[in-house]
Amino acid sequence: MLETILIAMLAAKIRGYKLKPFFMSWEVYPVLAFMVIYIFLNMTVFFENYNFIKFAGILEPIYICTFLILIIKYKQYFSAIIGSACIITGTILNKIAISANGGKMPVFPTLSYLTGYVKPDVFIKVKDIHVLGNEASKLKFLTDTIDLGYSILSIGDIFIRLFTFIIIFNTIKSINKIKN
Repeated sequence: MLETILIAMLAAKIRGYKLKPFFMSWEVYPVLAFMVIYIFLNMTVFFENYNFIKFAGILEPIYICTFLILIIKYKQYFSAIIGSACIITGTILNKIAISANGGKMPVFPTLSYLTGYVKPDVFIKVKDIHVLGNEASKLKFLTDTIDLGYSILSIGDIFIRLFTFIIIFNTIKSINKIKN
């Protein structure tokens, strides 16, 4: 989700908003702290340490809840409703893909093989919901096909990340209005 925050900051900068006030606000740091934890989780995968992956499912709801601080402090209620609709849409799309594929989410790595994020035997070692996709995978367009080299996303995951983009962008916008 780091790229989502960076894209939101880039979009805010392009729109003429200053980023310094954003970083001067303590309310941003719980969100950024969880980003560091996610980066750590992704780094461990590069070193073939899959022990921490099991915590990703626990950390994700906590990470989403850290946004409540920004939502309440900067009155991002409308943004939160739109973002929540994106999370619901993304979750439904992911559940459809998982249901169509027997309770598993097919993953189609490409760039991740080159970066070392995914090794051929990773899906055997990490026994979770993800499986290597193949020609028998159903609804491939809803599965994990968007390979960033350090993460493989589905369309549902993109919708879920829109929540982060919306809240971060609108928080930057709101902070700039308060500071001006």
